[in-house]
Amino acid sequence: MSETTPATVGTADANRWKALVFIALAQLMVVLDATIVNIALPSAQQDLGISDGNRQWVVTAYALAFGGLLLFGGRIADLWGRKRAFVVGLTGFAAASALGGAATTGAMMFGARALQGVFGALLAPAALSLLAVMFTDAKERAKAFGIYGAIAGGGGAVGFILGGVLTEYLDWRWTFFVNIPFAVVAALGAYFVIREPEGGRNRNPLDLPGVLLSTLGLVSLVYGFTRAESDGWGDTTTVSLFVASAVLLIAFVVTETRVKAPLLPLRVVTDRNRGGIYLSLGIAIIAMFGTFLFLTYYLQVIKGYSPIKTGFAFLPMIAGMMVGSTQIGTRLMTRVPARMLMGPGFLVAAAGMLLLTRLEIGSSYASTVLPAMLLLGLGMGTAFMPAMSLATLGVEPRDAGVASAMVNTSQQVGGAIGTALLNTIAASATTSYIKDHIATATSKPKQQLVQMQGMVHGYTNAIWFAVGMLVLAAAIVVTLVNAGHQGAGPVASGDGEGVEDEVAVPVIAH
Repeated sequence: MSETTPATVGTADANRWKALVFIALAQLMVVLDATIVNIALPSAQQDLGISDGNRQWVVTAYALAFGGLLLFGGRIADLWGRKRAFVVGLTGFAAASALGGAATTGAMMFGARALQGVFGALLAPAALSLLAVMFTDAKERAKAFGIYGAIAGGGGAVGFILGGVLTEYLDWRWTFFVNIPFAVVAALGAYFVIREPEGGRNRNPLDLPGVLLSTLGLVSLVYGFTRAESDGWGDTTTVSLFVASAVLLIAFVVTETRVKAPLLPLRVVTDRNRGGIYLSLGIAIIAMFGTFLFLTYYLQVIKGYSPIKTGFAFLPMIAGMMVGSTQIGTRLMTRVPARMLMGPGFLVAAAGMLLLTRLEIGSSYASTVLPAMLLLGLGMGTAFMPAMSLATLGVEPRDAGVASAMVNTSQQVGGAIGTALLNTIAASATTSYIKDHIATATSKPKQQLVQMQGMVHGYTNAIWFAVGMLVLAAAIVVTLVNAGHQGAGPVASGDGEGVEDEVAVPVIAH
């Protein structure tokens, strides 16, 4: 703490919880934005005259800037101070959202989305690392990360509802403008309430070769998966992007071992626990992102739900996430090792996913989708909560920003992989099914039925793959993550090696 008198420490304790409100609000804005824009995309495309070939850039421009700059954003937070990075990130995100809402051309929209990604890459690691350095008591930390984890997991589904309401009853532009009040309130609150502990900045000069190599490597990787989804895995450009990404990221790792002040100190990721959690969360996100997409299509295209009704259909998953994160995770994180929450959490989510493999055209929401959503939410909320907390536990304060950025990076890359990979599996299975069955369809209604059956067949094939991903994530956690539970005292600092069950060692995706 910057002040050491009892009174000021007491004030800081009270302010931590006030600060959590504004940090959570900012996190909700970022997570909402990921889904809310997708709902508005068809209307925006028509208004701005964006071609079908270019419409992907509304999503891709954001993803490339956000994914490519996360490590840089985390390092800037460590250099400037997390509070300053947080407020600047919020202010920039609001300005970029205003530009997007006022867009008159496709190019203006793409530019606004890229700017949102740039400031999001500064904002997201700053938010998570602020929690890491402000909440050092184990029980307080468990509660704070429970709330944060619930928002990180469930906010996307709220975006479906809000996006549907705004698009249907107002205008697609409000899906951008709605970010502005979120950002202004969060920035003002953070400016006046947050008191960042001193001594946690990393004032070393920026590792410019590391910045360049990591940014280009991550951009190539994310764009490679985006291209794979639209142009196929064997496309020359797609393969070239993956090769370039591998070369750049290997060069980045080599560079980080040799420079005096690396962008990503390898001690952050080589810890057994932390590495295991980065990997398991990335794999779990692969499963989740693709499945959200399929469920949205299933409910809207196959079942005929409106965007608003689809959003409300996701509410049970939000409820499950909140219970898993704020009740199960928060209550047990200080009593049992993290793997005993994360492993079973991923398996419960896999059980929910397994129910979705039974989807058919006539499947009932109440008997199939509803229980699946509840299990998915409960499992992921229980698993994400300790993962978010342990991502930065025991990391040296000067590394908190880049450790937090690695959470977001694993989520972002996992999301890009999940969307491309599961879409490819689904599309291939759908094409194969229609080819095998269309000959028996002698009338137009029967042909339409075969096409819908083919779509559902494609979804369930991809969901089987998602089940396997969640089981793999559980296996990685059980194998690699050996941290003890977080005791009731202050959490460890340093790199955490050798810490016993009384205090959790560092570990830990969004």
